[in-house]
Amino acid sequence: MKVAILAGGVGSRLSEETEIKPKPMVEVGGRPILWHILKHYSHYGFNEFAIALGYKGEFIKKYMVDYANLNSNAMTVRMQTGKVDIDGGSRPDWTVHLVDTGISTLTGGRIKRLQPVIGNETFMLTWGDGVSDVNLIDLLKFHKSHGKLATLTAVRPPARFGHMVFDGDQIVQFTEKPQTGEGWINGAFFVLDPKIFDYIEGDATQWEHEPLTRLAKEGQLMAYRHSGFWQCMDTLRDKKLLEDLWQNGGAPWKVWKD
Repeated sequence: MKVAILAGGVGSRLSEETEIKPKPMVEVGGRPILWHILKHYSHYGFNEFAIALGYKGEFIKKYMVDYANLNSNAMTVRMQTGKVDIDGGSRPDWTVHLVDTGISTLTGGRIKRLQPVIGNETFMLTWGDGVSDVNLIDLLKFHKSHGKLATLTAVRPPARFGHMVFDGDQIVQFTEKPQTGEGWINGAFFVLDPKIFDYIEGDATQWEHEPLTRLAKEGQLMAYRHSGFWQCMDTLRDKKLLEDLWQNGGAPWKVWKD
């Protein structure tokens, strides 16, 4: 099963980093957040990816082309022929399709442009800037169980400030930055039937608007409720949070073995 990843947005709220690179290439623990997402899917046996490129997509292309070389233990370069022999290092069994989907194309349009690569089969979809510890096998089983066209992973958003419980004016409980106890939001990590392509008109379609609204209205959109860890990287504050978790050895999204 292929995994589609949207990696073409500008990332304006992280402009301190994204002026020189696309947001999926912003690093956490010395690796692009895109790498963390690929490792997550690969851990569950999903190793073929279709990445929708846009803003500064050449950075992602270069990273993928150079990945094996940069992560090798040793290299031999035959200057006359240009042949490169790689010895050891990290070389995951990934197939990565890199598709230019336009600078200003909206999310629905990017998904539509991946259709030739995805083909006529069920596929997974997520954003290139969010990590989670969602069990992807359980997510897929849930999708297959209900027979609808689309499943999204519903998550409780992280609270930005401490949560308080009152008894009158007295604070009886204070929790620092928990997941909020109310409400669910779209956390991406979709499983989709190829018929969803029919719900997308073209480049100007925002996936989160007309397609998801129509799927919900027609009873074709289901939610897989995930109460575990989920975090997007929209701001420098988010990046620092993820970096601190990684450096302190408490990164919940790291479900894979080194």
